[in-house]
Amino acid sequence: MNKQGLLYTVIITFSVSFVFVAVLSLTNELVRARIERNQLLRERRSVLNAFGIETTGTAEDFELYDERITEETVDGNRLYQARTDGGTAYGIRFTGSGLWGTITGALAVRPDLSRMVGMDIIEHNETPGLGGRIDEPWFKRQFRGERIDEASIAVSGAGGGDEDKDNARVDAVTGATRTSDSLEAIINRYLERLDELKGAL
Repeated sequence: MNKQGLLYTVIITFSVSFVFVAVLSLTNELVRARIERNQLLRERRSVLNAFGIETTGTAEDFELYDERITEETVDGNRLYQARTDGGTAYGIRFTGSGLWGTITGALAVRPDLSRMVGMDIIEHNETPGLGGRIDEPWFKRQFRGERIDEASIAVSGAGGGDEDKDNARVDAVTGATRTSDSLEAIINRYLERLDELKGAL
């Protein structure tokens, strides 16, 4: 066969492509269960973190979740109830549009919805170093114990973190106004929803 001919090029290209697709498909099937388990573990750790429950960083967090968290789906919303050091707390899984994609997380509140217990991000597609900073500890720490004013919290201003727990406000991420505004809208929408649905737990 002429190695300079079109037929030879087509056959080699097809053969190489077929081998790589087969290898990728096989690899995907072999690791799919592990990927799904790791995604579930990441989500459960985020829920535990939102409730202020310290995680172990190991697979034992599955057991910790089962011991401390009660989960129920109501009207398409995933609701949580947990026993914390401060007593019972309620939570909800939130999702909404950020600047570049969907922001998904969990937030937890006191039973009377007067204060946040915490908030954690499960996944997002925001710009690393800008909007992606919503997943940094300093940003999430601001929500711990923050007062909720009429089922809302403001994400505004800029800085390294608002330490005032009574102003119903956390510092936004500098240079990420759209992400910060989006997260504020998402959290406030789900605070209202949690207030409506927490009686179902």
